[in-house]
Amino acid sequence: MKVIVFDLDDTLYDEITYVHSGFRAVAMFLLQEFCINPDESMRIMLSELETSGRGKVFDRLLAHNGIYSKANVGGCLRVYRRHDPQIQLYEDAIKCIEQLQEMGTSLYIVTDGNKWVQYRKLKALGLYDHPGIQKCYISRRFGTKNEKPSPYCFMQICAKERVEPTSVVYIGDNPNKDFVGIKPLGFKTVRLLRGGFADIQKPINYEADIKIDTLDELVEKVIIGAD
Repeated sequence: MKVIVFDLDDTLYDEITYVHSGFRAVAMFLLQEFCINPDESMRIMLSELETSGRGKVFDRLLAHNGIYSKANVGGCLRVYRRHDPQIQLYEDAIKCIEQLQEMGTSLYIVTDGNKWVQYRKLKALGLYDHPGIQKCYISRRFGTKNEKPSPYCFMQICAKERVEPTSVVYIGDNPNKDFVGIKPLGFKTVRLLRGGFADIQKPINYEADIKIDTLDELVEKVIIGAD
């Protein structure tokens, strides 16, 4: 396989570490603005995350401290989205990228989400400057209609590499959207079974061609196995 494309969140790094990093930034913001104890802020945010998810974390935190307002929620969101994240690549991702780079494989990243958030993640992980990565595609920069499951970014990669979809392998973790749009075009798909979607079961048209537990398996099971 000539071209390998990776998803970002929960594929190359642990996405929950970004969430925790953002929470710490918000806790420090509230300390500076309202003298609220950052340890207590973290405790409340993590508890709310565990019980109810991310949707109302800042609302609950601000209400607990008697300072809820839409403006203050907006301030927390801005801090969260604009902070410089403290995140690291998975060990198996580092090793896998190095192996594929040594093999002369063209490597790309396609990621969905807020374009500035994803940009800061990619910068923090050193992927924009990584000599083995040809290009990082943040799909929302091309409009929300071109986020996954749209094949738009993948077809851009095919054009750039001058290859057919059958020469491209995509590795992602979310069967809700990662594979269903590109499988019919001939792209080879690999589902990495980790992160929040690891236990989700989907119909066959949503599933990847191959499932792996770690990126340590990618070269042997997918790349060498295809030769």
